[in-house]
Amino acid sequence: MRAVQVTRTGGPEVLEVADLPTPEPGPGEVLVDVAAAGVNFIDIYRRSGAYPMTTPFVAGSEGAGTVARLGPGVTHVAVGDRVAWKEAPGSYAEQVCVPVAEVVPVPDAVSDEVAAATMLQGLTAHYLATSTFPVGKDDWTLVHAAAGGVGLLLTQIVKLRGGRVLATTSTEEKADLARGAGADEVTTYENFADRARELTDGEGFPVVYDGVGKATFERGLDALRVRGLMVLYGAASGPVPPFDPQTLNAKGGLFLTRPSLAHYTRDRAELVDRAEELFGWIGAGRLDVRIGGRYSLAEADRAHEDLQGRRTTGKLLILPR
Repeated sequence: MRAVQVTRTGGPEVLEVADLPTPEPGPGEVLVDVAAAGVNFIDIYRRSGAYPMTTPFVAGSEGAGTVARLGPGVTHVAVGDRVAWKEAPGSYAEQVCVPVAEVVPVPDAVSDEVAAATMLQGLTAHYLATSTFPVGKDDWTLVHAAAGGVGLLLTQIVKLRGGRVLATTSTEEKADLARGAGADEVTTYENFADRARELTDGEGFPVVYDGVGKATFERGLDALRVRGLMVLYGAASGPVPPFDPQTLNAKGGLFLTRPSLAHYTRDRAELVDRAEELFGWIGAGRLDVRIGGRYSLAEADRAHEDLQGRRTTGKLLILPR
């Protein structure tokens, strides 16, 4: 089979297509013919060495496809089932072995591409708006990078729950996408804290969803009301520097959390429940998943360059076949 292999860490140029043996599913695993693999920042961190990996390895971790073979002990999945997953190392490939605990069924109303584009970013948006800060009717939320993969989905889910969104974007084209997803207001990265205060008569917002990190974190605290919650779920601009916790007190007894998807899919039941609700919204036409780019295995380096350069909107996919 063909796969995108990393033999040494570094820039996008280290992503190379290689002919590798077809993997053999072990106990509790299924072999899947990959229809689409998601491109995510964690792939960049692993490729660059920011998240250490033993080389060589096949890039990618998210995708969707059709079960081709069952490993020993697998009973509740059948050959021919369409499935999706958020974490299976080696997903930039024509075939990958996925732990059966990670696969979720894909309904007929959802395509393979949309399923692959939904898992990591969709599940992230879901837990952010339903669990980390359960958005209620008329709650104002600040959604950074609202034209990105998580941002577009998070904006829509906040609106599904009756909340309101102040979105940040970097260009007018991205602002239009955020408005199309339901954002009530769109602003720049320079004045979002002032705008949050203006919209709430000086009070501030109950929550800020920040996947940008270093460039927005400190000013994001100024957008929060007393006892507001800063949800720092990513670091697209770099990690937040160490800071004095007394700052949270000085700015109104604020709360800070740094969640990850693993904390909100701790068992299979929670994973499946979240995925089923997402797929249900998609199938009913209530949640739109924007695919911002499709790349072949040989174009994986360009996909990483585009994502890292913040030249994209929505979700990027690798199509192995």
